[in-house]
Amino acid sequence: MKQLPLADPGVPNHRSPARYLWWVARGQSRTLAGGMSFGILWMAAQAFIPAILGRAIDEGIAARDGERLLRWTALLFAVGVVQATAGIMRHRFAVTNWLTAAYRTVQAVTRKSADLGATLPKQLATGEVVSIGAGDLSYIGNLMEISARFAGAIVAFFVVAVILLSSSTVLGLVVLIGVPVMLFALGPMLRPLHKRQSAQREAVGELNSLGSDIVAGLRVLRGIGGEESFSKRYRSESQQVRKAGVRVAGIQSVLDAAQVLLPGIFVVLVVGLGAHFALRGQLSAGSLVAFYGYATFLVLPLRTATEFANQLMRGLVAAGRVIRVLKLEPDIVEPDTPVRLPDHGDLVDPVSGVRARDGLLTAIVSAEPDSYGALADRLGRYDDTNEVRYGGVTLASAARADIRERILVSDTGSQLFTGVLRAELDPTGRRTDDELLAAMRTASAEDVLVALPDGLDSEVEEKGRSFSGGQRQRLVLVRALLADPSVLVLVEPTSAVDAHTEARIADRLHEYRAGRSTVVLTASPLLLDRVDEVIFVAAGRVVAVGKHRELLASSPQYRRTVTRQTEPETAEEALR
Repeated sequence: MKQLPLADPGVPNHRSPARYLWWVARGQSRTLAGGMSFGILWMAAQAFIPAILGRAIDEGIAARDGERLLRWTALLFAVGVVQATAGIMRHRFAVTNWLTAAYRTVQAVTRKSADLGATLPKQLATGEVVSIGAGDLSYIGNLMEISARFAGAIVAFFVVAVILLSSSTVLGLVVLIGVPVMLFALGPMLRPLHKRQSAQREAVGELNSLGSDIVAGLRVLRGIGGEESFSKRYRSESQQVRKAGVRVAGIQSVLDAAQVLLPGIFVVLVVGLGAHFALRGQLSAGSLVAFYGYATFLVLPLRTATEFANQLMRGLVAAGRVIRVLKLEPDIVEPDTPVRLPDHGDLVDPVSGVRARDGLLTAIVSAEPDSYGALADRLGRYDDTNEVRYGGVTLASAARADIRERILVSDTGSQLFTGVLRAELDPTGRRTDDELLAAMRTASAEDVLVALPDGLDSEVEEKGRSFSGGQRQRLVLVRALLADPSVLVLVEPTSAVDAHTEARIADRLHEYRAGRSTVVLTASPLLLDRVDEVIFVAAGRVVAVGKHRELLASSPQYRRTVTRQTEPETAEEALR
């Protein structure tokens, strides 16, 4: 499977929303230029129709000249064909521009998310990222889509102004002055609209984060009876979103009404002046019809311009949320001149004194179970403040890609994704069915496979919610085993399975990983009794190393940690 680049160096990571929109537009300049060209042709063709119609009335109908009427009719038909063709092409380019802008945003955010890795959930709530995919990308796409029509509106306005000035200086000036005045009249509403839209997007992001948390912890909530409490909280948050939406809708409705009212007043004014000039003999009947057509037509460029301003405000808000993601920097800094890690070697953590010897199945037991995550982060270099060494080379001097290839950390937060089970377990598609089944057997997950209707080709639901906690944990272990890294770090890999299943996994793990380093962070006696070496950590430092039964006999603190006893007991009692 081809791997996409983790970051696009052309993405402006630390720029303003306007600069981000410029980056998007520059990346699709050809399709934008094509859309604008056809947008100009489409709207300019419409702008000439009233003039042609007025000439047909004056020179054909009023003058009773059938030949000239036929000529103007043929020209009107030709302009209509041009308008229709240009409209079709403009729409095609508009759809292309929308999709290109939206999915380039998806690519930029996805690549940045992949580059951030474990840093992303530490810095940003899930709802923030979800909101980008759910709404923000569409606003950016809408802005690129309307650009073609906006360009056509600007050109059409000047075309009509020139035609009107050539027919009537007064009416031409009315159009040239009146349209900008109406646009400026709408301007004061755009700033408060922008603020209210920003507030609404913030509220939506918070609600999405809360919804994600509720879905992720639904089983736990049911177990402790917390559904009602979170339901009240969700209702309260959703009411805040509703209120923010109503505030946006309030000013949006005024803006939409003004887009109808102001052009209507403008049409009445132009037509009234035209009728006045016609009655005084300064305009012909055809010219009056043409002026009415122009006044009506100018509503379209005006509404397009105000719609563009509205979409620009929405696009800036959306781009600001995208920039919030792109501004984040990973916790891990790549070295300027990375050193290649060896294929084998001891994994050593100077902070705690842990040394996982090459080729052994090593267990790490901590007197403070909450420290497992921090220790695993150091061993896998998800923490940039450590000097962990692998084969004598510090991880800080190696490239992240090299570290991820050599050292794999599978912790309790590992997730399953939507898709086919085979692809979930073997994303690279390099493993045979026999290798898949061997890993399934090692993780004692054969019963999971048997229960599925299509076996390895069965569909996995989001986060594997159709599986029990123990089944998900075993499938995650299968995926980690199939990756076959030089060093596999497992954090509590059997915490959600029963004792019989845990015993089978413990027996089979040693054989499956023979000759390769495996580090298990656990306090499970069933696993500890089957590993090559146990390292006991207390207060962040190694205090004892040896076999499980030896440590039970020699270290009371280890014995209390493993047996979860608060009172001292003899070694003989622990062994029994």
